[in-house]
Amino acid sequence: MLAVYQSRATPVRLSEGLVMTSFASSSHSVTHSPVVVALDYDNRDSALAFVDGIDPRDCRLKVGKEMFTLFGPQLVRDLISRGFDVFLDLKFHDIPNTTARAVAAAAELGVWMVNVHAGGGARMMTAAKEALASFGNDAPLLIAVTVLTSMEAEDLQGLGITLSPAEQAERLARLTRQCGLDGVVCSAHEAVRFKATFGREFKLVTPGIRPAGSDAGDQRRIMTPAEAQEAGVDYMVIGRPITRAANPAQALRDILASLKQEG
Repeated sequence: MLAVYQSRATPVRLSEGLVMTSFASSSHSVTHSPVVVALDYDNRDSALAFVDGIDPRDCRLKVGKEMFTLFGPQLVRDLISRGFDVFLDLKFHDIPNTTARAVAAAAELGVWMVNVHAGGGARMMTAAKEALASFGNDAPLLIAVTVLTSMEAEDLQGLGITLSPAEQAERLARLTRQCGLDGVVCSAHEAVRFKATFGREFKLVTPGIRPAGSDAGDQRRIMTPAEAQEAGVDYMVIGRPITRAANPAQALRDILASLKQEG
């Protein structure tokens, strides 16, 4: 059964002459599930049909650049109104002021988590964190992308970076923590070291998670959900193994069951 959560609209003043509407929702942190389902759809109706078939207590949802560009903020509002925590995965990377305003706009939508590129540097990340101060306990988690899980050493070398993906990821994760952000997006293979280095409160969000037997897709550095949990991953992003399953709700329940057995 579809649970509908009522949202409320509240005007928020970003700066003189500019007023935006904030959508707060009772869906905020509605679940403790570590699973974040990546919604990679090019059809709005298909995306909502999928969402209406799963339980917001079982997972959170990730909206990335493609869907946000196609369907805009209203899609995020629709997902929140259905009771889901939403990770807005837009990887902001711009001058500090622009990034700060973008992060504040995401918070006004009522998202649960938003991210920036750590490669934007300390001033950019600090500005983004400061932009959330006025939201208090309603502020979303703010995390940074270190090294994309599709990248390997030769990809970094093409950018003039001589460090390995693991070394570059740790370097950027350290900078992220120094700037006061809540965590990083990283490969599951970095999770054990990152937890030991940066502490339990520093959240690790990991793409490239695939149940055993699943196609690796375009991710290079992958793990199963149980392996990721054992490594210390806090939130695991899983897409096609759930969204393209014959029975998505059952696929999600199977993953959660495997994690409970491991936990």
